[in-house]
Amino acid sequence: MNRYKDAKKASIFGIIGNSALFIIKIISSIVSGSESMLADAFNSGSDIFSSIVTTIGNRISSKPKDKDHNLGHGKAEYIFSLMISMTMVLIGLSIIKSSFMSLLNKNEVIYSPFLIGVCLITIVVKILLYVYTDRIYRKHNNLLIKAASKDHRNDILITTLNLISIIMSKNKIYFIDGFIGMVISMWIIVTAIKLFKESYDVLMDKTISEEARKEVLEIVDRHPEIKKVQHFIGTPIGYKYQISLTIFVDGNLTTFASHKIADDLEKEITSQIDEIYLAIIHVNPI
Repeated sequence: MNRYKDAKKASIFGIIGNSALFIIKIISSIVSGSESMLADAFNSGSDIFSSIVTTIGNRISSKPKDKDHNLGHGKAEYIFSLMISMTMVLIGLSIIKSSFMSLLNKNEVIYSPFLIGVCLITIVVKILLYVYTDRIYRKHNNLLIKAASKDHRNDILITTLNLISIIMSKNKIYFIDGFIGMVISMWIIVTAIKLFKESYDVLMDKTISEEARKEVLEIVDRHPEIKKVQHFIGTPIGYKYQISLTIFVDGNLTTFASHKIADDLEKEITSQIDEIYLAIIHVNPI
C-alpha cells in the first residue's frame, strides 16, 4: 500500500537527516560547552531512535490479517508510538537535570560562528523534513508519521531558541543557555505526553469520533424503513474503526428484504466514511 511505502520513505529520510544533525551537534556542543546545543543534540538522537522505531512499527502494522490476527496488525502503529513517547520523556528528564546543573554551576559557553551555522543548517533541514512528513501524514493519517511531523516542527522552534542563546553568549549572557536547555527538554516531554495519550486512547479502544458518529447516523436517516438505532459501538482497528449497530425495521418485512437494508447500509457507510474500515449491522423487527 502507498500508505506504508510513503511512511517508510519518511522514516528513512528522518534517520538520514537526524543522524547528520546529531553528529554535527555533538561535536559543536563538546567544543563550545553549550548545554542548549547538547540538549538539541540529544533531541536529534531521540529523533533517530523515533525514526528507526517508526520504520519497524510501520513494517509490522502493514502486514495483512492472518489466522491469528483477524483484523490485521494495525495497532502495532500505536504500540510503537507508545515506545517513542516513553523514550522521549526519559531523554527530556535527563536534559532537564543537565541544564539545571549548568545554571547552578554558571557554566560558560564558548561563542562560535560555527554554532550559528549548525543552528541554521538544522533549521533548514527540519523545515524540509517537516513539510515532507506533514504532507505524508495529511495524505494517510498515520500516527507514527504525525509524531515525526510534529517533532520536526518542534525542532524548528527549539533550534531557533538555541540560536538565540548562542547569540546571547557573545555578550557574556550565559544563563540563557541552561534556561533554554530546560525549555527544550520540557517541550520534548510535553510532546511525548500528547503522543502517549493519543496512542493510549486507541489501544484502550476509544470509540469513534463524534463527527464520524454523526455521519453514520445521517446515512442511516436516509433510510425511512429504519425505525430505530441502538447499540452503536466503535472499536479502533489500527488507524481506522470497526463499528457495529442494531437497526429496527418493520417486522412484516421478509428476512431477505430486512437483511438487504442492512447490507446496503454497511456498503454505504464504509464507502462514504474513510475513517470506518468495517461496518456490522444487526437487524431486529419492530
